[in-house]
Amino acid sequence: MAKRFERLTTRKTLLGTAAVAVLVTVNAPAVTGFAKHVHHHWEINRPEYKARYGHWSLASLPDKYQLNSIHAILLHTGKVLLIAGSGNNVKQFDGGVFKSTLWDPATDTFKKIDTPADLFCGGHAQLPDGKVLVAGGTARYEALEGDVKRAGGAMLVKNEDPDRARSFPKGTLFRSPSGIEYRSQFAVRVPAAKKTPTGRGGSVKVTASEARVFVEAVEEGPLGITNTTEQYVIDGLKGEDADNLYGIANKLGLDKKDFQGIKDAYEFDPVAEKYTKVASMSEARWYPTLTTLSDGRVLAVSGLDDIGQVVPGKNEIYDPRTKTWSKAPTRYFPTYPSLFLTGKGKIFYSGSNAGYGPADKGRTPGLWDLGTNTFTPVGGLKNPKVLETSSSVLLPPAQEKKVMVLGGGGVGESRAATSRTAIVDLDAERPSFTTGPSLPENTRYLNSVILPDDTVFTTGGSQGYRGKGASDILKSRIYDPARNTFTRAATPGVGRNYHSEALLLPDGRVAVFGSDPLFSDKADSRPGRFEQRVEVFSPPYLHQGHRPKSAPAGETEVEHGDEIVLRTADPAHVSRVRLLRPGSATHVTDFDQRSVALEFTRRGDGTLAARVPDDAALVPPGWYMAVVIDEQGVPSPAVWVHVSL
Repeated sequence: MAKRFERLTTRKTLLGTAAVAVLVTVNAPAVTGFAKHVHHHWEINRPEYKARYGHWSLASLPDKYQLNSIHAILLHTGKVLLIAGSGNNVKQFDGGVFKSTLWDPATDTFKKIDTPADLFCGGHAQLPDGKVLVAGGTARYEALEGDVKRAGGAMLVKNEDPDRARSFPKGTLFRSPSGIEYRSQFAVRVPAAKKTPTGRGGSVKVTASEARVFVEAVEEGPLGITNTTEQYVIDGLKGEDADNLYGIANKLGLDKKDFQGIKDAYEFDPVAEKYTKVASMSEARWYPTLTTLSDGRVLAVSGLDDIGQVVPGKNEIYDPRTKTWSKAPTRYFPTYPSLFLTGKGKIFYSGSNAGYGPADKGRTPGLWDLGTNTFTPVGGLKNPKVLETSSSVLLPPAQEKKVMVLGGGGVGESRAATSRTAIVDLDAERPSFTTGPSLPENTRYLNSVILPDDTVFTTGGSQGYRGKGASDILKSRIYDPARNTFTRAATPGVGRNYHSEALLLPDGRVAVFGSDPLFSDKADSRPGRFEQRVEVFSPPYLHQGHRPKSAPAGETEVEHGDEIVLRTADPAHVSRVRLLRPGSATHVTDFDQRSVALEFTRRGDGTLAARVPDDAALVPPGWYMAVVIDEQGVPSPAVWVHVSL
């Protein structure tokens, strides 16, 4: 019996071994994949790997705070304001659900912020006092041809009364000569008509004023279509009012309707952690660019207006002291143009932009003098027709006045894309782009972040429009301007394309947000899903062991030309001091971020005295992160300082 037992056991063992062998053979790809995953996890967590390439990790964003991050702004409190508005979700828009979340990366805690309007795809800029100006946003979502149910378009509301302006609420009815009714989609104010003396016996000429408003037919269907210019009666007006006030429209149709902007503007207070409404812009804007000027005012350009057309060069300037807007020099740009302050009243347009506008208008890079409203084109750029969705950055240190353009795609849904980078020296006698090192592959939607060690971190993007064909690029690089080379960085775990942003954090890490792919598979057969995970990159300098530290040893409120005094444990080994302006990112653009080199001296008491440059165009007023860097290129955590007007 014992022998038989051994034979049976042997048979079972053999059968079991054979079964395992069959299972291993059948599931070899899965086993191999698991082994590779285990090895990869071990590899990227080795100290030597982190010290060479850096490391990625996911932030723990609780479900109730998750949102579609369209805008990411670093505040002087060290917290990050994430703005979704309606988050490119028409159901949220229709339901009036607008979101903002405040994230504290130091404690990994979150807070919901009441959001007063749909700030989705507005513009924003840092203000001198540390508040953030947010202007523009969404008044209406696009509707593709075939989805438009009611004829609509622009209605000019005329006023021939020279003694009185008039306001009309949203929902005002305009009636055509044939009795077709159209309802205004927004409130509109029409100034009084203009009086001009004729010089003949005190008589005056009266010129009707006008204001524009978007209207839709009350009834669905083709009955509301018109392609002829007609005069419309405003419902409810009688007598002289009915004679003086009327509408004029020349095309109301069922064609595609683009996104429409709003005129609203708000200041976000990082201390009170709330939005406050300020004066509205004169133009509605969706996809505008806001750029802080050397005197602390903010220039607003471009965007889609209240009828879904690119604002035709009507720019304006916000004054944070009076909280009002005034007219700026007229110049046309496509939406979200990349504008950099490079001198007093001098703006450089890199040609990068994010979306709307004709392919043959406003695309040429150049220097714009606001004082004379002259524009000097800058040439030399290889593949100038693929600047849309490209990244642009003012290379560190800002004193060098060099701007880099990275990647990009063709206009609209074009399949064209490029791996090209190019650099322009704006201090040259005749600035011209020269070709830089290529990206690993053709790339749109690349995020570029200035690091405190005078390098630029680049991450993500996709080859196709909005990641079509599952073309997200899971690669990161670090560009060194001094050597004009890219080096490999750790591979991110999350793909990023359209509607993604990246910011430098005060502790030296980089946080990456958002991504809004059209599809979720290579065949483009399944709808995409907005990426709500936040991934954080720790650069190699955070894995070098020793890290310098600094603390203020004097006033943190300084003026241009003043010294910032910092205490550090080992001042003899400090090689550089940098002022880093906090970022304000959306649609892979960030016009606020810049790194300014500070001259410094070592004092006998163990402190450093770093001088803030006199040039307010180099150091626009506002809050900055002061960082010391040691001889090994390792930066300290930031000290917040305020450079006043």
